[in-house]
Amino acid sequence: MEAGEEFGPWLARQLAISNMSQTELARELKMTRAAVSAWVTRRSVPRPSVMAQIAEALGTDLGTVHTRTADTQAGLPVTWYHRPGYRDGGRDGGNAAAFAFDADVQVLARETCQNSLDERLVHNGRPVRVRYTIHELTGGKLEDFRAALLWDELQPHYSAVSESSADQKVGRVVDAGVRDMFEKGRLILLRVDDYNASGLTGDDYDDGKFAAVVRRQLESLKSGSGAGGSYGLGKATLWATSALGLVLINSTLSVPHEGRTERRVIGRLELPWRSVGGTAYAGPAWLGRPDPETPNAEVVRSWWADEETVERLHLTRGSDEPGTSFLIVGAHDVASLDQGKDPSTDDEDEDGSEVDGARDIRTMHKRLVEALSRDFWAAMTGGGPRLPLLETSVRTLRNGEVVVEEEQVDPLVGQPSRTRALRAFYEGTTVDRLTESGQVALRTVPLKLPLSGGRRGTLGAHQAVLLVTEAEDKDGSPNQVHSLRGNRMTIKKSTVTGLPLGVTSFQAVLLVGHAAGDSAPFAGEAEEFLRAAEPPEHDRWGQTEELTLRWSHSAHHRISRLATEVNAAVRELVVRPKRPGSHESAKLRKKLTVPRKAAAPKRAAGSGLPELSELDATIGENREWRITAEVKLPRVDELPAMTPMVLLDVRSGGRPRLDWAELVAVEGCQVQDGVLHFTPGARRAVFSGATDPTSHPVRTELTRLVLELRAGSGE
Repeated sequence: MEAGEEFGPWLARQLAISNMSQTELARELKMTRAAVSAWVTRRSVPRPSVMAQIAEALGTDLGTVHTRTADTQAGLPVTWYHRPGYRDGGRDGGNAAAFAFDADVQVLARETCQNSLDERLVHNGRPVRVRYTIHELTGGKLEDFRAALLWDELQPHYSAVSESSADQKVGRVVDAGVRDMFEKGRLILLRVDDYNASGLTGDDYDDGKFAAVVRRQLESLKSGSGAGGSYGLGKATLWATSALGLVLINSTLSVPHEGRTERRVIGRLELPWRSVGGTAYAGPAWLGRPDPETPNAEVVRSWWADEETVERLHLTRGSDEPGTSFLIVGAHDVASLDQGKDPSTDDEDEDGSEVDGARDIRTMHKRLVEALSRDFWAAMTGGGPRLPLLETSVRTLRNGEVVVEEEQVDPLVGQPSRTRALRAFYEGTTVDRLTESGQVALRTVPLKLPLSGGRRGTLGAHQAVLLVTEAEDKDGSPNQVHSLRGNRMTIKKSTVTGLPLGVTSFQAVLLVGHAAGDSAPFAGEAEEFLRAAEPPEHDRWGQTEELTLRWSHSAHHRISRLATEVNAAVRELVVRPKRPGSHESAKLRKKLTVPRKAAAPKRAAGSGLPELSELDATIGENREWRITAEVKLPRVDELPAMTPMVLLDVRSGGRPRLDWAELVAVEGCQVQDGVLHFTPGARRAVFSGATDPTSHPVRTELTRLVLELRAGSGE
């Protein structure tokens, strides 16, 4: 049973809720005001016989006064508070933060799971558990929920938005959400529950996690270098996924507030400016209990709800573990609607008729599982002394009945090769080279960290861990590197370029920062550096404003060099040395043309030019040519600059020239504005590149490639 709040603070709040002064309570009890004041200030507590009189005066039962785990129901009722319009006449067309994300459950899964990882309670070593529940309501169940939501208070505001904001994105989405609910007679709820997390701690208004999530925008209180988020934008995905702009919250706190931990409830509504009954409203609204300490007791704050209330609001949590439940009201997923046309996913009533919306919620379920498996497979993987950081599951209901059974997301199912690679690292079973199927090869790759504040020089070299293993069919696109840091969420996905035809498909994992091990040199500094290099989507590392301000405008080149080192290390692990006349070389010659020495014009002795000696190419997933070329460099005092030109081989006429989308130096050269500048004294150079598919005049699979080196800038 939950421990009750101290009597003094509890009584003070009940008096405020009931709009009753200490003097008025003393008069009701036929006692002195000094006695009541002593209770409120914790100098004494009333005798058991007085407790019954206090319960009667407050209009509640004796059990509530004794346990003090809930507020009395007398006084100010739960209601909606809408923020008044700005006095200067300003208007907001919606929450700008929500526009940073699409209404996509896969984006929602990525952001909410990242936030839960950041709020995991680490002292017990257990993972944070995140459970997604898709629940479609129809008929009487829908009517009961709308009544609990106080829909009659909200209806005029939705009508005003439909009338005044029809030409704005928010207005169109909200109008469509309301029409879908009434015309189709259904409402989709999507609840995100996390357990073994901190919960929304802190005061309603002062600095704290509750205020950061519920009251404020663009505020992040995550200060640890291993945290995933840093912009305060991720929470906006909750409201972006609601067609009604409405999210209800029930939090169990890890640190008591007002002496309580369970069933801290509030709702937040995001709408654009509107006028209702001649009164202007700025945008957001909150569902809660009026705060008697605010002017006219209009502003509402969170309240400690009873079990019946949270059940009616579909906010009942599965246990008393700390954490938070977010209920997205009117959840919509554009991709699920687009993909929900497969007749094999139709659901039917007992009479055989299709249930409207069944395909939507089934596809939504499937997409959530896919996203969790793709982005958080590493966080859900453990091995040796390392435990998983995360457990996730998805279930789908209709009116309380199971539509899709709860599905525990297993990283081995969705990402078998990468999961095997990470476990081998944790268990210490990696090898230096791949000689057998199922092995995992390990290399360390340096990330040279710059000095902060624009200073020249290197702070130190962090040794990132590269894992490579043979790919399995279920891993998705082969020959990719998944990069991640301390919270083990996949940040960057990149395809390894410059691989020869016929190479065995593989998957690679790059562990950077704390993911490489807390004992890795400069792990904390690498975490901080890469966190600053992530945009709000947290899907890549590169140039950002924060990186420029804290380090320098060229700091992102350190990350580019890391990527080059990683690709070179992967190629060294997976590419076998080719023998002259091998089958691989024969296949390559069918697709590629390299001008030979015999075909080159004669030139004077001592004026040797660089010559192409080897060429490898593959067709990428975007139908681009991905090329790696080796250049033989002559022994001359000065090597001329050369421009690589990629052309299509044709039977007659001029060869069409393709554009480079990417051109990267690998060894013995540098690339500047598409021109190769060779390192003095080098005997060979290697560069790689990818063509721009939009410059291809015909389908890539039907073409033959010609690569030329031209002196100077290529004219």
